Amino acid sequence: MRGTVMLIDDEAMIRQSTEQWLKIAGFEVQSFEHAEAGLAALDDQFPGIIVSDVKMPGMDGLALMAEAQRRIPELPVILITGHGDVDMAIKAMREGAYDFIEKPFVPERLVETIHRACEKRQLMVENLRLQQNLSSQSGLDAKLIGISPSIQRLKRELLKCAELDTNVIIYGETGTGKELVAQCLHEFSGRAAHNFVPLNCGAIPEALIESELFGHEAGAFTSADKQRVGKFEYADGGTLFLDEIESMPANLQIKLLRALQEGVIERLGSNQPMSVDLRIVAASKADLRTDDQFRQDLYYRLNVTQLHIPPLRERIEDVPLLFAHYARQAAGQHQRELRRTTAQDIQNLQQYNWPGNVRELKNIAVRYALDGSLAVADVLYPQEPMMSVEPEESTLSLAAQVANFESKVLGRSLSRHQGNIKAVLDELDLPRRTLNQKMAKYGLNRSDFLPESE
Repeated sequence: MRGTVMLIDDEAMIRQSTEQWLKIAGFEVQSFEHAEAGLAALDDQFPGIIVSDVKMPGMDGLALMAEAQRRIPELPVILITGHGDVDMAIKAMREGAYDFIEKPFVPERLVETIHRACEKRQLMVENLRLQQNLSSQSGLDAKLIGISPSIQRLKRELLKCAELDTNVIIYGETGTGKELVAQCLHEFSGRAAHNFVPLNCGAIPEALIESELFGHEAGAFTSADKQRVGKFEYADGGTLFLDEIESMPANLQIKLLRALQEGVIERLGSNQPMSVDLRIVAASKADLRTDDQFRQDLYYRLNVTQLHIPPLRERIEDVPLLFAHYARQAAGQHQRELRRTTAQDIQNLQQYNWPGNVRELKNIAVRYALDGSLAVADVLYPQEPMMSVEPEESTLSLAAQVANFESKVLGRSLSRHQGNIKAVLDELDLPRRTLNQKMAKYGLNRSDFLPESE
């Protein structure tokens, strides 16, 4: 079935022939002689569109459209008349008509117009259904939002992993929600009563990461003026989440392996071993099995179980639901009226490739929710000036031009984020090691981009 059509026309011959045409074309047709009868059969669960004559006894087509769209906002209504003129057509379109067709009409054109209108209506109905589902969700469904087969499979695998209480590696592109999945693993495990402790290995300077992991005693190094509890100790009994573990320095990989094997740690500056009982959940953008910078013995210690988070472009049916969730969340936090999305908005969202995954979608939804002047398309495709090649650069070799371009991109990102390395890593989707190498290559120093107060 191509869709449902409510057909309203007071001329019996035209109504019957049009109904026959539409049924042959594969539409379900509800036929009425008067607007009042059509409205009596119209409720908020109506899944289709309205095709109506304009000139009818009693309520005319324009009044019918107004009342129908009051009950069901943005309901597609196609108006047909033998008395139409340009002014009437303009008025009808301004008042919300999907299209305006004059008698006598070509049946094929009417069928095509109705087909497009039904597709729009189906998108609207699906979006409404998704929003209703969102409001009724609880437990894991409320945390990992989505109805796609891939996200449903992830939920099933996650619950199995949560019960096993083994170390886990989570794979996924930047912005897919690896920390959220790790939090869910913790919350649905037997360790939920204890701490969930996240640490981004790529955002901590190499000189400080050992102290962050294992803690230190007062006087352990120059700036250590007091004792500090490390992430391992703080996560005792719970879950330690190591994001971007591929960025962990080689010497720390050895110490991490020992801690996992023996279940003991030592604070920097201490010879007193401490027993710890925790679960390690690691996350990586790259396959650790093929990373020659990552110790294979550590990989096998961590890789008891794997979870793979699909990129957003591979679960596009989840996009409207996620967008509705984040838009509603932003509107509530900022006391804004929740904006309605149109069928065109949903179509634009689902046609976008989402290189930044769920993180990018959340940002788009927040901007849309807080700026009533912007359509979804405006937020998805902002007008940005093209980066041009300077005349003097055009004579350089390709390698030199690429290096020049890289240097400028890195410099702009560092400046934009005021030297915040974590923000730069997220924006450019780079491993910490790669960023360090490129900054050294181009003579870029973090200190040059810090605010003057620092």
